[in-house]
Amino acid sequence: MLVSRSYVVSFLVTLSVRQATVPPRCDPGNGGITLPPGFCAVVYADEVAITRHMVAGRNGTLYVSTQRGQGSISQIPRIAPDKGRSVVLALRDTNGDGRFDTEQRTPINSRTGIAIAPDGRALYVSDSAFVLRFRLADNGDVVRSPVDTIVTGMPDDIGHRDKSLALDERGGLFVSVGSRSNACRPSRGVPAENPCPELPVRSGIWRYDAGKPGQQHPKDGEHWARGVRNALGLAWNPTTRAIYATSHGRDGLHTAFPQHYTLAQNAETPTEEFFRVDRGIDIGWPYCFHDKDHPRKVLAPEYGGDGKTVGKCATMTMPLIGFPGHWGPNALFFYSGAQFPARYRGGAFIAFHGSWNRMPLSEAGYLVAFAPFAGGAPTGKFEIFADGFARDTLEPILARHRPTGFAQSDDGSLYISDDQRGRIWLVRYVGDTARRR
Repeated sequence: MLVSRSYVVSFLVTLSVRQATVPPRCDPGNGGITLPPGFCAVVYADEVAITRHMVAGRNGTLYVSTQRGQGSISQIPRIAPDKGRSVVLALRDTNGDGRFDTEQRTPINSRTGIAIAPDGRALYVSDSAFVLRFRLADNGDVVRSPVDTIVTGMPDDIGHRDKSLALDERGGLFVSVGSRSNACRPSRGVPAENPCPELPVRSGIWRYDAGKPGQQHPKDGEHWARGVRNALGLAWNPTTRAIYATSHGRDGLHTAFPQHYTLAQNAETPTEEFFRVDRGIDIGWPYCFHDKDHPRKVLAPEYGGDGKTVGKCATMTMPLIGFPGHWGPNALFFYSGAQFPARYRGGAFIAFHGSWNRMPLSEAGYLVAFAPFAGGAPTGKFEIFADGFARDTLEPILARHRPTGFAQSDDGSLYISDDQRGRIWLVRYVGDTARRR
């Protein structure tokens, strides 16, 4: 049977179009998490390291900061050969199946913070005491030498040691330095220190020159925001052209002050705050905290508060959204892609690592929330975007996964990392045409 050349060309064109429009396949059960209708997920990487924050770069490269020797990942015998050490991962999916197939591991004493320069040619990575800058090769690989030390001298003795990073569009490098203590009280039975000696060097957000090596903390940085207990979520919003943060709220209200707070208030009252980091703001720590049940900032009991007194806290910056107590907001990300439905564009994703201290109430968090934005501000409500990470047990050690970082791929898909067992999901929107493997 003879077939005309024009028929063959037409058939091949039709086949090509059909293949191009076939929706990406996703994993059965979305790799163990639940998503809104129309979304699906593939496990991009699994058991690769204790994966924390991430950024996406050129050539489809995903850069991942990792930690060492923490979480239940140490129980997994198949973990990467450099278990016990932290590395920066550079992962790529070269065949388009949604899973990484090449990697580069750069040994560094990293913890959480990672950021990429706007031109995609430099990678910033934080340890607990310094920030380094690596050059990136044209193919996306991390160039190991020479390395620039951008900031040194950050406190890393005890307390909240992770230093989250974010870059603005004007060459500024923002570094979050968490508090040494819960409420600037050395120990139970000892009065809280007033003024708190931590505040000049910790419990805030500093802005440094991203292009200048050899800066010392805190003298060479601008003290951009004060009174921030532990802002692990830190992100630049390209729409509003401002920095935003999510901070972990305080602990121990009932434990130390049972005369003022019930066990239920101990679990629910101290808000996890989401706020805009405008220059010079004061969030209030340790003197004040936000009361989720009565949207206001109140005086901390260590400084004479009784659960009702506002006092000087009336002048402190209020959160844009107050999330339930102890959920653990570990990462913040503003979606800028075109793949997800329009309502997601410009909105904020927050990764909640999960609680450990909500007794007698059940533990909570272990999820990804989404906060829609309109007119450059959140609408005031948030919704659960991804859940099921912990599986059957909402406990830090026993939870299956704990979300802790985000990045966005070139096509607008969303990466979500887990630092419990080193899994990374790639979440896509496929509408009603999702096909499962």
